[in-house]
Amino acid sequence: MPGILGRKIGMTRIFQDDGRVIPLTLIECQPNTVVRVRTNEKGGYPAVVLGFKQLKKPKKTRKFYHLKEFRCAEGETYQVGDQITLEKFKDVESVKVTGVSKGKGFQGVVKLYHFRGGGRSHGSHFNREPGSIGCRAKPGRVHKGMKMAARMGGENITLRDVPIVKIDIEKNLIALKGPVPGPNNSIIIIRT
Repeated sequence: MPGILGRKIGMTRIFQDDGRVIPLTLIECQPNTVVRVRTNEKGGYPAVVLGFKQLKKPKKTRKFYHLKEFRCAEGETYQVGDQITLEKFKDVESVKVTGVSKGKGFQGVVKLYHFRGGGRSHGSHFNREPGSIGCRAKPGRVHKGMKMAARMGGENITLRDVPIVKIDIEKNLIALKGPVPGPNNSIIIIRT
């Protein structure tokens, strides 16, 4: 079974009978359409390309906002135009979830790498700064990979073994335990 594309709605929680609270992330997974099928003979490996969120004005070459290729097992067969729904995940207990984390902009080394910085008293100017970044005449440059201020967030993050708490097939909703990377309304990839 390939995966499915969905849209993150947000977080909520449910209360158990014993008083425990379980945080949930709700993801809306409208039926994905098979756009392209790869086989061993035609492409070198078995896979399907799924389309999510149809364009309001479909073009000749593009009909969906989002396309994603998923590898298939050897025995699985799909046709162009087939619909992939949440019914495929009925017997699955946990999934692999991929999303793009929230962007936090350009950040310094204290927030980005948890540097400690220096003392703040006696006129010290070494508060939240990185400190020394290299040697002097030899090698005369900053080494590659030096931890310096940079952009934070906005990276692909994959969480493995995320438990499925509930699936509502009529409303196309799946409830996953815990947080899922990305802001609300972002595209989430769910695989088994």
